[in-house]
Amino acid sequence: MVLVTGASTGIGAALARLFAADGHQLALVARHAAGLSALADEIAAAGAPRPLVVPADLCRGDSAGLVAAELAAKGFEPAVVVNNAGFGLVGAAGALDRAEQLQMIDLNVRALTDFSLRFLPGVIRHRGGILNVASVAGFLPGPGMAVYYATKAFVLSFSEALAQELSGSGASVTVLCPGPVPTGFQARSGMSLASIPSAMTMSAEAVAKAGYDGFNAGRRVVVPGITNRLAAALVGLVPRRLLLPAMQRLQQQRGADARR
Repeated sequence: MVLVTGASTGIGAALARLFAADGHQLALVARHAAGLSALADEIAAAGAPRPLVVPADLCRGDSAGLVAAELAAKGFEPAVVVNNAGFGLVGAAGALDRAEQLQMIDLNVRALTDFSLRFLPGVIRHRGGILNVASVAGFLPGPGMAVYYATKAFVLSFSEALAQELSGSGASVTVLCPGPVPTGFQARSGMSLASIPSAMTMSAEAVAKAGYDGFNAGRRVVVPGITNRLAAALVGLVPRRLLLPAMQRLQQQRGADARR
């Protein structure tokens, strides 16, 4: 079985379709039951096994345990875990709602870590894998989206380290680090893509295909798109005293564009 979080829209839904097309039984997890049911119906109509739909608010501390209990009650043990659920917020950390930023950490970091470790014994037993969705944001600090960038840095670091720890086990870990993707993420974050070069943006379907192919090839880090790969490689060469003000101006512009 393949467990996909944040599966109702965007990259998560696109990844679910790819796994389903290869005949995998899926468990779809997200807050919005209607979106999950619609995707499950679509997948079943295409001839694949109908996915198990598990509505859950992954910002809650007990969410992973509840999902695991429901899967176990139905006799399912994930061989593959896709941690896609996440959100971001644009604005200075001190000006944004503190509780909402802590929810971001709960979802982007705690839930991802919980699902990864909770299902790890089964992943190893089935010689499966974990596909974590991070971002090119994980390669650098992001003033103006400080907490979001920090959560994605955690996902990148955690995934690479866990991949190394699993060397020789038969199981794998891949971290997918896309650039900007036009999805519901922008509306939730208060961010606009208007100021982002078109060469850096990719569709959810293209990003999912790159991640899916990279996961199946056993790659540890996948950065879709040559422009994004260059950006991820070059940020480490730019002095922080130059990089940080530039990033702050970019985030301020994104927020201003979204409010127009």
